[in-house]
Amino acid sequence: MQTAATGHAPVMRDRVLELLAPAVSAPGAVLVDATLGRAGHASALLAAHPGLSLIGIDTDATAIRESRQVLRPFAQRVTLVQAVYDELAQVLAAAGLTSVQGVLFDLGVSSPQLDDRGRGFAYAQDAPLDMRMNQAGQLTAAEVVNTYPAERLARVLREYGEERFARRIADAVVRERTRAPLTSTGRLAEIVKESIPAPARRSGGNPVKRTFQALRIEVNGELDALRRALPAALDAVAVGGRIVTLAYHSLEDRMVKRALVARSADTTPRGLPVSLAESRPVFRLLTRGAERPCSDEVAANPRAASARLRAAERTRADKEGGATR
Repeated sequence: MQTAATGHAPVMRDRVLELLAPAVSAPGAVLVDATLGRAGHASALLAAHPGLSLIGIDTDATAIRESRQVLRPFAQRVTLVQAVYDELAQVLAAAGLTSVQGVLFDLGVSSPQLDDRGRGFAYAQDAPLDMRMNQAGQLTAAEVVNTYPAERLARVLREYGEERFARRIADAVVRERTRAPLTSTGRLAEIVKESIPAPARRSGGNPVKRTFQALRIEVNGELDALRRALPAALDAVAVGGRIVTLAYHSLEDRMVKRALVARSADTTPRGLPVSLAESRPVFRLLTRGAERPCSDEVAANPRAASARLRAAERTRADKEGGATR
């Protein structure tokens, strides 16, 4: 969740720089920022490491355009690509690369996207029901809420928003849309709030958040893209290289955790007296569990509160990738 354009430092910037520094400090190192946003982390990393080159990926054309301006001082070391991060392998191939020294994922919606009323991501202000990160995409939140059958809509809210009142909300949405199509975030927020029992609305933050999260994930195919992107990113990390991820809800974080733990495990069959060389871990975890932002950062930027940071370093090559540095 990049926040540089709104006057805030990127989430957990100093910790991200600290974790990536050993891998990207050498001349000729390449970092892939797979979720470029407004280049907050990227610009800090390029400033800190004069020999570093960046490949920045983002599906949002506005983010690419604005990041190009932010990164003008480093233009000769920067390549920007409009793509979804699950296209990482193709982006690297087009650049003539088989491996890189660093990969960064700062997942979720960016603060500039939230603050842009016309994008329809935020429930705090009335706006068209859109939620597309790539505005050339066909599926919008309005199409989801106005065309999905109640059962399918409830499944989206339950699986992607972990919403326990998913069926009640879906039934209310279907009922309301028979009177008039739902076109605004404000009207949808009202329906969601009215569908959740009063006692449940009084705890756990804004009850609308889970529904909006679920719709955004559905519109942009975020979890499916991340499921494909993580193996590709891990395969691309060179020996000695590092991957750092920032996730903002449990579904993303769980997926990241499983991918990193799987690559950091010894797969020697049980019962053997020694660890097999080919079964040794390919990565080592750099964080103990998920790290969280400090209280001072959360006070300065409340949107950082849900951030969960994980990182790992490649320790050896394997048959799936990870060329030596």
